[in-house]
Amino acid sequence: MPSPSRVRAVRSSRPVPLGVSPAAEGAGGVVNVAVFAPEIRAVDVHFQDRSGRWQAVLLPEQTDGVHHGTVEGLPEGGRYAFWPHGQAVPGGAGQLLLDPYGRGIDDDGGIYYSVHVGQDFDWDGDTLPRTAWRDTVVYECHVKGQTMLHPGIPPELRGTYAGLAHPVMLDYFTSLGITAVELLPVHFHIDEPHLQELGLSNYWGYNTLGFFAPHPAYATAAARAAGAKAVQDEFKAMVRKLHAAGLEVILDVVYNHTAEGGEQQPALSFRGLADDVYYRHDANGYYQDTTGCGNTLDFSQPRVVQLALDSLRHWVRDYHIDGFRFDLAVSLCRDTRGVFTPRHPFLAALSTDRTLAGTKLIAEPWDVGPGGWQTGSFPPGWADWNDRFRDSIRDFWLADRHPLNHTRPGGSVAKLAGAISGSAELFAPSGRSSLASVNFVTAHDGFTLADLTAYDRKHNEDNGEENRDGANDNRSYNHGVEGPTGDSRVLDARAHSARTLMATLLLSLGVPMITAGDEIGRTQHGNNNAYCQDNQLSWTNWVLDDRQEQMLKTTRRLIKLRKSFLRHQPYSYPARTDDAYLLWFNERGEPMSVRDWEDSRTRVVQVLLGSPGGSSDGLLVFNGSAENRKVVMPAASLRTETGAGAERHMFELLFTSSEMGDRRRGAKIRGGERETVAAWSIAAYRI
Repeated sequence: MPSPSRVRAVRSSRPVPLGVSPAAEGAGGVVNVAVFAPEIRAVDVHFQDRSGRWQAVLLPEQTDGVHHGTVEGLPEGGRYAFWPHGQAVPGGAGQLLLDPYGRGIDDDGGIYYSVHVGQDFDWDGDTLPRTAWRDTVVYECHVKGQTMLHPGIPPELRGTYAGLAHPVMLDYFTSLGITAVELLPVHFHIDEPHLQELGLSNYWGYNTLGFFAPHPAYATAAARAAGAKAVQDEFKAMVRKLHAAGLEVILDVVYNHTAEGGEQQPALSFRGLADDVYYRHDANGYYQDTTGCGNTLDFSQPRVVQLALDSLRHWVRDYHIDGFRFDLAVSLCRDTRGVFTPRHPFLAALSTDRTLAGTKLIAEPWDVGPGGWQTGSFPPGWADWNDRFRDSIRDFWLADRHPLNHTRPGGSVAKLAGAISGSAELFAPSGRSSLASVNFVTAHDGFTLADLTAYDRKHNEDNGEENRDGANDNRSYNHGVEGPTGDSRVLDARAHSARTLMATLLLSLGVPMITAGDEIGRTQHGNNNAYCQDNQLSWTNWVLDDRQEQMLKTTRRLIKLRKSFLRHQPYSYPARTDDAYLLWFNERGEPMSVRDWEDSRTRVVQVLLGSPGGSSDGLLVFNGSAENRKVVMPAASLRTETGAGAERHMFELLFTSSEMGDRRRGAKIRGGERETVAAWSIAAYRI
C-alpha cells in the first residue's frame, strides 16, 4: 500500500452505528465511520478514494471507547481499514486492521481490506416461509460442495451461491421434501496457518474473519470480478429463490472465536483494536480457550454481545435469513466466571429482540471447556443439536452388532425409545418439549451415513496429521469388511443399515436434520474430519449406482411418510402431554414392563404414536436383533385404555427398511395377529 495522503474529517459525527454508514447530514459522498477501539489513543481510517489513491483521516471524536468521524471521499466499493494514529503504517502491502463491522472484505494476496458496501437490493416481494418447527426437515449442506460436481448445473455456476439456487437444485430440494437448507459457514473466513503450510484449506469455514460479510469465494467469477456488492447481491438472490421454492435458509455461525487464532498469530482486526475486551483472558493475561481454537470471544463483555447481536440482525434484516445454528454455543453463554448459564444476557437479548423474533435458533450445545456439555439446558425458544439421539441410534443399530456377533448382550431398547420420543426427558427441565430436539445421525463433522456402515475406524491420513485428528469413538459397523468391497452381500447389508438409520431419524419425534449426500450414499472413504478437504472427497458426487438411487427413493418416501403422520396433529405436537401419547409394546403385543425395559436382551419394541384427536396415528416396530421376529401387533385401542375387549385395529404396512419393503407394502394386519419384521429393521404402519 503506497503512503497515504492525509485529509481531515468533516462535519459532526456519531458513535452509532459502528462501521461505515451514511452521514447524519445525508450529504452525498460523506459517510460516518465508527470503530470500537478503547485500547488505542487515536485512530486513523485509511481508504481508497475514487481515483484509487490512498487517503488517511483521523477520527477526531471518541465516545465510550468508540472513535468516530465523518469522512468525505470513501466511495461505495472502496477499500478501507484502521490503524493507530501516529504509528508507522506497515510498508508495502502491510496488513492494517479490518473493520469488525465491515460489510465486505477483499483478499489482496493474503492482505485483507474492508469494503464499503451499500445494502440496497430488489427483494421483489420476498416472503419468508416461516415453517413451523413441527414440519421442519433440515438439510445441512456446503455451498460449494453441494453443486461442484453436479452435471445438470452450468460449469460457471457450480460451487456458487447462484448454483445452489439453480432450478435443478431447487427441484432436487423440493422433490426430496426438505424444508430448510442449513449452510455451513458463509461468513468471510480464512485458512489457518498450519493448513496453508500443508497446502490445504479450511473447507468447512469455521474460521471467521468478518461477521458481516459473505464469503466471496462462493460467488461466481463474474460477481467476484464485479466486486463486493455483486457478491452480496448474488447471495441475496440465492436466498430469494430458495424462499420462492418454500425453503428456509439457516446459517451456521461461528461467534465463539475468530480467525486471529492464538497469541502467536498476527492481529488482523479484533486483536489490534480491543484485545482485552474481545477475548477471554486468565489472571496472567493469557487467552482462555473453551473452543480449541486458541482465542475464545468473551461474551461476558457487553461489546461482544453487541457485536454478535448486530451481526445477526444484519443477516436477518439485510439478507432475509430465517435462522442460525450456533457453533459451540456454550462458549457464548459463559458468565464472568466462565460458567455456562441459560440466563446469560446474550440469550436474554436474543429472546426479546424484535428483529430476530421468529428466527430459528439452534445451539450446538457443547464446547471443550469445563461443564461444556449442555444438551437440553438452553432456554425456551431454542432448539439443540441432540447428540444423545445420535449416539443412541448409532449404538442400537450399529455399535451393538460387535458384542451381539460374539453372543454378548448389546444395549437395551430403552435408550432407543428415549431417542424416538425426541429425548423428552432431556428437554423437560428447561421447559421445552421434543420439538427442541434437532435429531441427527450424522453431521458435517464425522462419518457420513454410508461410511458409518462401511468403516470401523477413521481414515484421515489425507489431513496431514498422521490420522491423529478426528473422533475415535464413531459407533460404526463395517459389516465385516473395512471400506470398499465388491461383495454384493456386504453392500446390500450396508444399504439395509443405512435405510434403517434414515428411517429412525425421519420417523422419530423432534426435528430431523439430514446431512447432504446421506440420501444418496455419499462417502468420504472413511475420513471423519474432512474439514480441510476442498476436493472430490468432500464434494457431493451426483453419479449414482442402483443402491444409491434406491437410497434417494427411500429418503423421499420417508419424508412424505413423516409429513402424513403429522398432517392432522396440532402444531404444538408433541409440546404438551395432553396433545400426544406414546404407547410402548413388546414383541408379544403387551405393554412394555419395567423388566422389558431393563433387560439387555430385549431388542424389539413397538410404539403407537399420535394425539387423542389425531387421525393420522401410526405404529412403528423396531427389530434390533440378528434374526427375523414374529411380532404380535398391539390389540389395544388407540383412544381407550388397553385391556380385554379393546377394539382391534387394522395396520397397513407403509414402509420397511428390509429388502422386502416394496414387495409387501400395503399389506394389512389386524391387531393381535403376528407380523414378521426382518432382522435389523424398522417397519411403519398406518392405522
